[in-house]
Amino acid sequence: MLEYDDIQYILLTRVPALTGRYEFLSFRNPAGGRAWVGSIGEKVQSAAEIRASVDNDQRWVTVAFTWNGLRALGVDEASLATFPEEFKQGMVARAEMLGDTGENDPKNWVGSLASPDLHAIAILFARDAAEHRRCQLEHENLIAQCEGVEVLSALDLQATPPFDYAHDHFGYRDRLSQPIIEGTGETPTPGSGAPLKPGEFILGYPDEAGPGAKLPQPEILSRNGSYMAYRRLQEHVGRFRDFLGQHGKTTEERELVAAKLMGRWRSGAPLVLAPDKDDPALGADLQRNNDFTYKDMDPRGYAVPLGAHIRRMNPRDTAANMNRRRMIRRGATYGPHLPEDAPEDGAERGIAAFVICASLIRQFEFAQNVWVNDRNFHELGNERDPIIGSQDGTFEFKIPKRPIRKKITGLPAFTTVRGGAYFFLPGIKALRYLATPADARRA
Repeated sequence: MLEYDDIQYILLTRVPALTGRYEFLSFRNPAGGRAWVGSIGEKVQSAAEIRASVDNDQRWVTVAFTWNGLRALGVDEASLATFPEEFKQGMVARAEMLGDTGENDPKNWVGSLASPDLHAIAILFARDAAEHRRCQLEHENLIAQCEGVEVLSALDLQATPPFDYAHDHFGYRDRLSQPIIEGTGETPTPGSGAPLKPGEFILGYPDEAGPGAKLPQPEILSRNGSYMAYRRLQEHVGRFRDFLGQHGKTTEERELVAAKLMGRWRSGAPLVLAPDKDDPALGADLQRNNDFTYKDMDPRGYAVPLGAHIRRMNPRDTAANMNRRRMIRRGATYGPHLPEDAPEDGAERGIAAFVICASLIRQFEFAQNVWVNDRNFHELGNERDPIIGSQDGTFEFKIPKRPIRKKITGLPAFTTVRGGAYFFLPGIKALRYLATPADARRA
């Protein structure tokens, strides 16, 4: 039985926010940090609270910590040592394995996200701009009352128009394939797979392999928690549009190239089910737009190229152990919308997302290393993920076609990593524990 009242809402629920703000914090004073945790912890909603109030809520708060942040709050060394090695090292130390090299190297990251002084994140989602501003001011006032708590940087978020469905700055419909957790009562959409054991995402529960991994200690700190890999990806919209123009003479040809890169038309319609022309009605239909496989329906990639983004990020029935690789994704877009007929304006825009999982190394890092950046994924030879892979102009993208396949050489980077971090997402009781002085925790 899931303990909904002890699980931060973001792990189980997506909220109807159109805007928001991420604030990245540092604790120069343990007592001040604990005071901040205690105060903001009162505003963090559990999954149980959200289920009862989401239709009326105007804002939603989530709090998470780096390993250095837990130490800065006074968590003792014996407890810190029980956390997984990849979390202790942090994303910066794992950069080469993650493909964060070249332009993506942490030395190029912004907002002090590569700094060891990054201790916590406050995720402040809001229903509208007015509530966004109110939340920002309220948080500023709270921080002013907590000695030694500093904001290293902040990122404002905003949905891209039109607002009737979620999509990124490239125009692709988003949030189409998400795992369902057993015990939530939710029904997977066709093609999404059976519900997965809670321990794949939430610490303290059985996972697909059995009882679940050993919890970091003490149990009150880690139970009902999870890990979040934060990624801020700048989307080079002008570069993307120029690329489509170079490889398609007509609107139809350009849209097909865009669909081949992603594996779906920008409407969300999957190429497996709509290989020749877009079908917006299919793309919008949650009972149909994810109902496909690769092994039987498209084994050679004539519909979805073997290296397309969605085929890499969710190989479905063409990969082993898929139930142990699934991840929950949350986040939002940032930066101004660039109208279709507007030239590149130099403004930064992109996606700032969280990958939530019980094991950073088995789920997120595996996906980055093997699915996203392995040049020989599906024996392709010299390819990386065309949308989020680390591209330096030396890789290809092959589009199977009879009688002769199309090969695009010198693929440019459509996205650049602008920052990232590994966070621990505690349960509600754990937030109270972290707000308590160390001597009182032991009492």
